[in-house]
Formats: sequence, C-alpha cells, structure tokens
Amino acid sequence: MSSYAYFAGYYDELTRNVDYGKQADYLEALCHRLGHAPGLSLDLACGTGSLTVELCRRGWDIYGVDGSPEMLSAAMQKASEEGLHILFLCQKMQRIDLYGTVDTVVCTLDSINHLTSPQDVQRAFDRVSLFLNPGGYFIFDANTIYKHREVLGNNTFVYDTRNVYCVWQNTFSPSQNRVTISLDFFHRDGNAYYRSQESFSERAYAREELEEMLKKAGLEAVEVFHEQSFEPPREASQRLVYAARKPMRK
Repeated sequence: MSSYAYFAGYYDELTRNVDYGKQADYLEALCHRLGHAPGLSLDLACGTGSLTVELCRRGWDIYGVDGSPEMLSAAMQKASEEGLHILFLCQKMQRIDLYGTVDTVVCTLDSINHLTSPQDVQRAFDRVSLFLNPGGYFIFDANTIYKHREVLGNNTFVYDTRNVYCVWQNTFSPSQNRVTISLDFFHRDGNAYYRSQESFSERAYAREELEEMLKKAGLEAVEVFHEQSFEPPREASQRLVYAARKPMRK
C-alpha cells in the first residue's frame, strides 16, 4: 500500500477548490510567453489525473506519471470516463524511466515539496533533465518557506464534505521547514462512520536552493513567478512557479 492509499480515495473531494481549467489556462499562457510549443508532454506526479485529462482535452499530447497506484487507478478511471486514451505510469519522481524524451514536463500542486530530502529533489531534477529534449521546458510549482511557516504551521484544518469528514493536523519543524501532515478520515456508511488514517510530510525549499539544483541538473532557471501569474515573487508568496529550460546543444 502506498503512502497516499487512503488519501487517493478522497483527494478529488478534498480539493474541489482547485480549478484545473485555470491551471491549464495558465500553463498554456506560460508556454506562449516562453515561445514554447508543448509537444510531447509529461505530467509528473499527476495524482488522480485531473490536470492530465484537462490538458489532453485541449489537444496536448500528454501522459502521466505518479508513484501511487491508488492515485493512478483514479486517474485511469477518470480518463476512461472521458473517452481519452492516456498512458499512466507508476514511477516515483526521483526514479522516472521513460520510453523516450519529451518536450515539456509539468509538475504542479506542490508535488516537489513531497520530496523531503534535497538529494531526492536533485535526483528528480536529474531524471527530468535526462528525458527532456534540448530546448524543452520543465515547469513546476513549489510551496514556499513562508507558507510552511505561516500558513500550514502547526495548524489543524477540518473538511466536512458529503462523503467524508477529514481532520488535517500539521506539525511544523522549523529546522527543515518541514510539515508532517496527519489525516484522519471519517467515511460515512449509512448511520455509521469508519475511520482511516494516513500521514506524510512536505518540505519547503528556498528559491536559491531549487535554482542551484536545477543548474546542477543541467537546466537553466529561466523565470520564477508568483503563483498563477507572471509577477515576480513576493515576500508573502505561498507558492512559486519555476520555468526551467534545457539548453540547446552547441
């Protein structure tokens, strides 16, 4: 069973606030700004495939990779219901092994933060670089240290939806800017509730750290933006978007 086995079953319901249409709009606008045609694309850490499906609907030649079999099961069902033929591979970010190179890799919704050691982030960047065509782009977002310290912190959040009641508890470790997330799910079945639990961690990295890792992977950190915009990062930015390019061969 993966680390997100129970979470996968409730993920879409607990993230109804995420507008995947707007996310896709932003990615397309960013590619246009960069003068980059997406070409063959990979949705890295695609989760339940909502963004993969949205981009595929728009004509992107895209497939998805995720390390959770349960998440991918939901993604495959979603694509099937839409009548879309999308390839999904079960691989961890730091160990992707693709069939060939791609022109664009996207990785959204703070998936990079789920890699809680700098070594794993570096490995993931190295693998992305290996499978990117020269001139290709790696576009990803990441939660900031500000968000981990000031927003997630040691806070508790409660989600009460039609099918599940979720208590989300955070424990913040300042030394690593790391948040340990403990989830308690109470799933209703008739008049009874059944409890399941899951936990995982996210780590925030400074912009300078991520840019240095990209450089070591042979990628150029072309631009960094405040979330869902083309504005520069702010002191209170909760999420930053990075667009890194693989240089053309000399």
